[in-house]
Parts: sequence; structure tokens; C-alpha cells
Amino acid sequence: MPQRFLRSSKTVIPVARFYIFPAAKHQSLFIYSSLHHHLQNQVQKRQPLHCNSSSASISPIGSPSKVHKLIASQSDPLLAKEIFDYASRQPNFRHSYSTYLTLLLKLGRSKNLSLVDDLLLRLKSDSYPITPTFFTQLIKIYGEANLPDKARKTFYTMLQFDCKPSPKHLNRILEILVSHRNCIRPAFDLFKDAHRHGVSPNTKSYNILMCAFCFNGDISIAYTLFNKMFKRDVLPDIETYRILMQALCRKGQVNGAVDLLEDMLNKGFVPDTLSYTTLLNSLCRKKKLREAYKLLCRMKVKGCNPDIVHYNTIILGFCREGRAQDACKVIDDMESNGCLPNLVSYRTLVRGLCDQGMFDEAIKYMDDMLSKGFSPHFSVIHALVRGFFSVGRIGEACKVVVETLKHGEAPHMDTWATIIPRICEVDDTMKTADTLEKVLKIEITGDTKIVDAGVGLEDYLIRKIQASTRRA
Repeated sequence: MPQRFLRSSKTVIPVARFYIFPAAKHQSLFIYSSLHHHLQNQVQKRQPLHCNSSSASISPIGSPSKVHKLIASQSDPLLAKEIFDYASRQPNFRHSYSTYLTLLLKLGRSKNLSLVDDLLLRLKSDSYPITPTFFTQLIKIYGEANLPDKARKTFYTMLQFDCKPSPKHLNRILEILVSHRNCIRPAFDLFKDAHRHGVSPNTKSYNILMCAFCFNGDISIAYTLFNKMFKRDVLPDIETYRILMQALCRKGQVNGAVDLLEDMLNKGFVPDTLSYTTLLNSLCRKKKLREAYKLLCRMKVKGCNPDIVHYNTIILGFCREGRAQDACKVIDDMESNGCLPNLVSYRTLVRGLCDQGMFDEAIKYMDDMLSKGFSPHFSVIHALVRGFFSVGRIGEACKVVVETLKHGEAPHMDTWATIIPRICEVDDTMKTADTLEKVLKIEITGDTKIVDAGVGLEDYLIRKIQASTRRA
């Protein structure tokens, strides 16, 4: 193994080879080195050091930057820690702050958390001035290790190091705590305690806790926090309002959510698309379609252009309530506002029209869908076929199947099971016979499952043979 070198101010010192032996279970690696003996010989050859000499602070192991580079180059964190400890024992040597931070990251990423704690104690005993970056990394390590209580205590550790936590540190700790349902209360206690230590929670701090309490079903506490924001001159943002609106909508209190929207608008906020989506969904589920449509129309005026999700929400709401004609108007409004219907828009509308027996309108929109390159869902095909059969329009039903097959959409086996027996039952005219022939001539892919519908065709052929036999 090649030798490494550490440079002192005057000499180049060869750092002897490190021999690493497999350690026993639950023990660290043991590093055997001739570095110690070599350094002793080097030190004995030197002249006595004087207190006023500029070299008095120079360690025989080399400069802290050289040791830092050696530690940083190690892929094994335990080996890096052994090198760190060996250097710490050398006379006149003091690690740099960068070395501590590098070793912290290595130990933290490898989940050697007991060694992380030891490193923190040593850092404190050596009275190093520590930057907030060190604690940012420490909080991250505890979060990734799923140790919320350790992350919480880091806030107070920072105070012990005379390093004032920032709102960013507080927020990261709060996020770690509220991700554990049993730590919401400790998070709230830390939030309240932060004021006493001169750390002022910001808007994000409030949002983190409000969101946690809302998901926990404690909307009243979230509202209390919301009201305290104004008393402490902390301005809410769009996310603050959205958190409360979503919580109210989940509870079915859509009127309260609408009031919050009005409050947002009165305070000059422009609600985001997600806030509108939440409200539109809730209004539609509460069957308040008139209010939902009015809100959709107001969006553009208030600076938020409706997107395809908003329009589809309203279309679905109208179709669910048997108001497919109103849904058709929404489709027309979309195009005039520069928002083109997508596959979901057409599928929802066609099914809604079929449910109301408006098959001619449904065919019109299905043709429009096909012309734009959209492929209808098998449920749309089935709804049209079943609907046309229910009113005796067998030819139109077969035409639907033929057209969708041409566009590569295979009807579901339930559709085949519906159409083939019905064609066979009324096969008294040339027209239905031709229709059946057209259907059977279509190139059908393996997933069409027409074989599953063959029972009806088989019965039809048996009846035809029996009838021919009787006539003979």
C-alpha cells in the first residue's frame, strides 16, 4: 500500500501505512500505524521550541488543513474517526472547524449517531465558535435517522453553544416533529418556547403547525394560531388560507371556506389554482352547482385563469346531478376562454348525456372527440351501445362499435355480449345482416374479447340451422 505524506512547515513527513483488520462484531476498526513512532523520532531530532517561536504552535503531524483533507478522502467513516482521534492526541495540534463539519457529515450519513453525539461534546469542550450550518446539518441527520426528539433538543443545544437558532432551524425541526403524529404537541411546545428564547416564528412556522393540527382534526387550534398571526404582526400567505380552507372542506363546512376566500380577496391575496380546486370540488359535492359555476366565472376576473381541472370539476358536477345540458355550455365556455377540452372532459360529458337519454348529442360530442384524436373509454362505448339498443336504434349502436374499432379502441366484452345477441335476435332484414357482417370484418386485436360474447352468436346459428331443417 503506498505511503501518504503530511507536510509540516519545514519537513515532509511520510505517514506510514495504515493496516486495517476485520473488527469483532459491534466494535470499530482497529488501525495499526507506525506513524506514532516515526513522529516521535522526528520530534526528538528537532531543536527545543521557544515560547516566542512562530513554530511553537506547529504540530509534528502537519497542518490542520492537511489532516482535514486526509479525513475528507476516507470513504470509511470509522477510519476517518480513527484518524481524527489520532491527530487529536498529537502535541500542539488543534483540528479546524471544517474537519469537525466533514466528520459530522460522514458519521451522520452512515448512521453512527453515538459517535455524532461524542463529536458534539468534544466540539463544545474545545470551545469552537460554531456556525449555524453545523446545526443545519445536525438537524438533517436526526431527521433522516427518524429521531424527532434528538432534532427537538438540537434547538436547545444551539443555545448552549451561543448560536441563536434562526426561523429556518425552527421550521425544519417543526417539520420533523409533526411528521410523527405523537410529536405534534411537543412541536407546539417548542413553537411557544421559541418566543421566550428570542426566536420569532415566521409564516411558515405557523403554516407547519396549522397543517398538522388540521390533519389531526383540531381545526379550532389551527384557527387560534391563525388569529394570533395578526396579533404578532406575522402576515399569512396563500398557503395559510388554503390549509384552513381544505380543512373546512374536509369537514363539509364549505360556507366557512368560501368566507375565507372572500377574506383573502379583501386583503389583496390572489388565491392559487389549488385553493379554487378545493372549493369547486366541495361546492359540487354539496350540490351547490350555481355557486360553483359563479366561482368559476369569477376566477378570471380575480386574476386566476381557470384551467382544465377547474372546468372538468364543474362538468362532472353537472353530469352527476343530471344536468348534462349545462355541462355542454361549460364545454363551450372552455373553448371561448382558450382552454381546450381534454379526454376527461369528453368522456364525462358523453356518459352524462347517455345517462339522460340524449344519444344524438352524445354522438355529436363523441365524433368531436374522435376528430381531435382522443380515444373514447370503453365505458363510453358501452353507454352509447346500450342506450341505442334501449330505444331500438340497432344500426346506430353497431355504427358506434365500427367507428371505435377503426380508431383502435376495443369494446369491452360486456359491449360485445350486448350487441351480438341483439343483432341476431332481429336478423330479419338485410340491414342488420349487413351490420353484423361489417362488425365481424373489423380487424380485432387480442384484447377485444369477442370470443367471450360468442355464446349469443352460437345460439343464433343453432336457431337458424333448426329453422332451415324444419323448412326442409
